[in-house]
This record gives sequence, C-alpha cells and structure tokens, in this order.
Amino acid sequence: MDEILGQVLRNAVWERLDMLSELANRADAPSLLSVARSELPRLTEGWRAMLAAHEPDEKGNCPACSSRWRQQKAPCSVWQAAYEHLVAGGLAPTPQPARHATRTRATHPGRLATGTR
Repeated sequence: MDEILGQVLRNAVWERLDMLSELANRADAPSLLSVARSELPRLTEGWRAMLAAHEPDEKGNCPACSSRWRQQKAPCSVWQAAYEHLVAGGLAPTPQPARHATRTRATHPGRLATGTR
C-alpha cells in the first residue's frame, strides 16, 4: 500500500510541475502574472522546507541524506541542486526540452510511464 501511495504522490507532483512549466512557456501575460502570484510563494516555501530538512548538523553532515553507516557531508545534493537551479541557473536560463505525452523512468526517475496526461 505504501508503494502505491508513494507512486500516486510522485505522479501528482510531476504532473503539477509539468503544468507549471507549460503555463510558464505558453500562458499570456495576465494569466502568467496570476499564476506567479499564487504559485511563487508556494514554491519558495516548498524549497525552504526541503532545504531546512537538509541543513547540516553540528558535525557538518546532512541529516536527511546520511544513514547510520554512511555520513553525507554538506552541502548535499539537495543543496547543490538548489544552488544550481535557484542561483547559478538564474544567470543563464536554458531552453526547456520538448514535453512528450508518454513519460518514462528516464524522463522522471521513479515515475512510471503514463500513456496519457
């Protein structure tokens, strides 16, 4: 049951991200402004919550990425991705790849292919 729920949650998140990307690429200016006002605060709070879970502990390890047997030094991959997408990536936007109706694990790791959207 947990595996099914996890897959449902992951698919819902991927679909939401796809929808926001589509809006960013195709919406008219008034619609885009409306979406930005409602979604940017949600996205920034989501990033903050995720990054807070990956704040280094007193030993400089990421508690979320570390295990009992293997410690992950900070900055972990989550902080590296945040920097890449929020700071460095903001300097030189890259074109978005074309979206396909069928998703594969290669497109979104951990996501099952969905023949429809």
